[in-house]
Amino acid sequence: MTKKYKFLIVASTFYPTITEGLLNGAVTELKRLKFNYDVFRVNGSLEIPVQIAILLKRKRYDAVIAVGCIIKGKTDHYEFIANAITNSLLSISVKNRIPVSNTILTCSSIKQATERSSKKLNRAKEAVLAAISVLKN
Repeated sequence: MTKKYKFLIVASTFYPTITEGLLNGAVTELKRLKFNYDVFRVNGSLEIPVQIAILLKRKRYDAVIAVGCIIKGKTDHYEFIANAITNSLLSISVKNRIPVSNTILTCSSIKQATERSSKKLNRAKEAVLAAISVLKN
C-alpha cells in the first residue's frame, strides 16, 4: 500500500492566468495520486515563503509546492526577488526536513510563462513529482 501524503500548496494571485494554470496542474496530479492537500493564496510570490513558514508551524505536511510567477522587467528587481524566494524556500525545506518544490516561474515574457503553466507542459505537476521522489527515499 502506498503512503498517502499531505501536501501544502501556497500560490500567488499575481499573474492569475499563469498561477491558476500551475495550480490546476498540481491539484490534478495530487488528485490523480489520491493525495490530500490544502491550498492557500497570497498576493505575490515574495509572500509565499512567509506563508509557508507560518502554516508549517500550525499544521503537519509531508511536502510543499510553491506556485507563482515572476516576469523579468527592465530593472534588476526580478533577480533580487527570485533569489530571495529561492533561498528562503530552500531554508524552509532544510529546516523542516520536508521537500519544498519551487514552481515559481521566472520567465522573460508572459508567453514563456504561459507555455510553462499549460496542460501540455506544467511545471507545477513536475514539482509534485519531484517532491514525491524525495519522500520515497
